Amino acid sequence: MSKKKKFALAAALTGATAAALTAGVFLRQEVAKRHPFTLDEATLSDLQKALRAGRFTAKQLTEAYLERIRQHEALNAVLEINPDALHDAEASDVKRAVNPEVGPLFGIPLLIKDNIETSGEMHTTAGALAFADYHAKQDAFLVRKLKEAGAIILGKTNLTEFANFISEQMPNGYSTLGGQTINPYGDSFDVGGSSAGTGAAIAANLAAAGIGTETSGSILSPASQNSLVGIKPTIGLVSRSGIIPLSHSQDTAGPMARTVRDAVILLNAIAGLDEEDEETVWSQGDIQKDYTVFLKRKGLKNARVGIDRAFLRSSSDEHIELINEALDVIRDEGATVVPINIPSADALENRESTVMYQEFKWDINRYLERLPESVPVHSLTELIAFNQAHASEALKYGQAVFEKAERMSGDLGEKTYLIDRADDIRLSQREGIDAVMKTHHLDALLFEGYKGSDIAAKAGYPSITVPTGYTHDGQPVGLTFCGMAFSEPKLIELAYSFEQATECRVAPASSPK
Repeated sequence: MSKKKKFALAAALTGATAAALTAGVFLRQEVAKRHPFTLDEATLSDLQKALRAGRFTAKQLTEAYLERIRQHEALNAVLEINPDALHDAEASDVKRAVNPEVGPLFGIPLLIKDNIETSGEMHTTAGALAFADYHAKQDAFLVRKLKEAGAIILGKTNLTEFANFISEQMPNGYSTLGGQTINPYGDSFDVGGSSAGTGAAIAANLAAAGIGTETSGSILSPASQNSLVGIKPTIGLVSRSGIIPLSHSQDTAGPMARTVRDAVILLNAIAGLDEEDEETVWSQGDIQKDYTVFLKRKGLKNARVGIDRAFLRSSSDEHIELINEALDVIRDEGATVVPINIPSADALENRESTVMYQEFKWDINRYLERLPESVPVHSLTELIAFNQAHASEALKYGQAVFEKAERMSGDLGEKTYLIDRADDIRLSQREGIDAVMKTHHLDALLFEGYKGSDIAAKAGYPSITVPTGYTHDGQPVGLTFCGMAFSEPKLIELAYSFEQATECRVAPASSPK
């Protein structure tokens, strides 16, 4: 903290209070020296208990995570460090000394995906060269909520550029500004996308937890690939204000953490009404005040879950074996596993749709046109031209997806778009997830990893992925629970119960060189 900021802070306190705070912080520092604490696999509850007990300060905790980021730089998971992180941590320590009764995220360092706007010195880039110098005027709504909860924004994570909607050739976890993110479990393993940096960083314990975004699989994929818990909420549960958009009918942000409890604590902090996002306005009455009450150890007892094995057609024998073992655990915990067939799955997968391209052109143009003059692009047309002018840097994998979207009208009243969107809803909801769950009286559907993400995304429905094991060479495999709109309470019960019955997550052995 600078001398000026220290002086301003002290001036706001009485002399007696300031002296007491100084003594309290000093005592915590002395206790921390005598009782070392390891960050490996530490949960939010572990960290909060240690902070309350004075085993370390928020500043020391932040310094420790910054050191871990330095040690794991080869992962390319963290795109930018918040230059105010240590100052924010010092302020957190002072506030804790004044009022020790704080919430579960108070003083906890978090990482967020770099398509989520942050005010101050950090940039918001989506990994793209055109946004390299963009500073947002204000925090995204969910960032404000995290700060209100007392969390420390440690930095921004790398991602598949533009949430993997620039080129079909671009590998998961690559961006022009951040390079290639590496899976901490092995550099030969897919890191998942597009929230790759958040996935790799949280798996490697570079922060307590993190935030990703998803349009279709972008939380579930990197969470599964990095042995994490990822929650993709129902559309309307979490605000999208201040997030660089892709498709407003499918976009959402969500938690990525090493345990179900931690992910749910994070979900509590970011869920809620934002008048700037009408989906959250319409969702009032469906959002729970506290999702932690659904962390039930016996949540699988008497549950009915369905699995469509057609979604395992592309899975290896070893992956299928791990899923079968997971199903045995689920049965042992008292649930019934029902073989099902989602009648509309093939039709949904094999049809061409204009929805995401039309929505992207509409959404990104509206987003770009409000950016300051210091940003060199203010439309999709200008963005494509900028990339072409800087092709040697910006177009390693081309921009065919951008170009396809640019050829669309961007008119959300166009007949083809309206038909395609209606078909998305019909095939994913009424003739898809709704139909099979109601027919078989199911509490959830089960998928390996993110293989059911597309049908859930088009429906706007929630999913939670949980670690379920590892292949012989150490590649993580996840199990995903999917349900109907605003079924997060039941999905949390099922996911938490499965996690507690298996406790299979293992931290990555070391960082790739």
